[in-house]
Amino acid sequence: MLTAEFTHLLTRAGGSWEVQAVVIVLGTFVLEDAATLLAAMQVATGGVSLVVALAALYAGIVIGDCGLYGLGRLSLENAWARRLVPAHRQELGREWATQRMLPLVLVTRFVPGLRLPTYTTLGYLRAPLGRFAAAAIVATLLWTTGLFFLSLRLGLVMMHYLGIWRWAGLAVFCLLIVLVGRLATRLYMNANHKRTSP
Repeated sequence: MLTAEFTHLLTRAGGSWEVQAVVIVLGTFVLEDAATLLAAMQVATGGVSLVVALAALYAGIVIGDCGLYGLGRLSLENAWARRLVPAHRQELGREWATQRMLPLVLVTRFVPGLRLPTYTTLGYLRAPLGRFAAAAIVATLLWTTGLFFLSLRLGLVMMHYLGIWRWAGLAVFCLLIVLVGRLATRLYMNANHKRTSP
């Protein structure tokens, strides 16, 4: 349903790159990986320019990441939320996260469902915003660019060979991305566990 609406809005935007960019940015707030896949498919069909699609994806994803961080910081305004974690534990958590910011954000980018709890926790712990934003930009450039160009290439192949069934192929591709993300996380956690084990 959302994929059809997203595609319909991009198609209706026609030649208005501003409207297309807004639709893609808003799409990243709903499901960023799906928005990336669908934007790539629209580029493959010629409905959206490559520059508009990538710029809007980067902007939407980084804004969304910083927004989640901001929600965590905002929760510190609530006395009940401040009492959830004692100050000395917050300090320990902030130091731990600061030292591992880039790998933490990269792993979060690979695993569906981790962005909300991880990024809001980083905000709650008052991890350095500049370091978080830099890590979010690097992770977005790596993950989104790779996923976009893979989807673009796959979209061209699916259009050629699957025609109207390309959306079924896209659904299978989305499932594969989720599975690869979980596998990458498991490998990272196992490698990290071996490194820290005596």
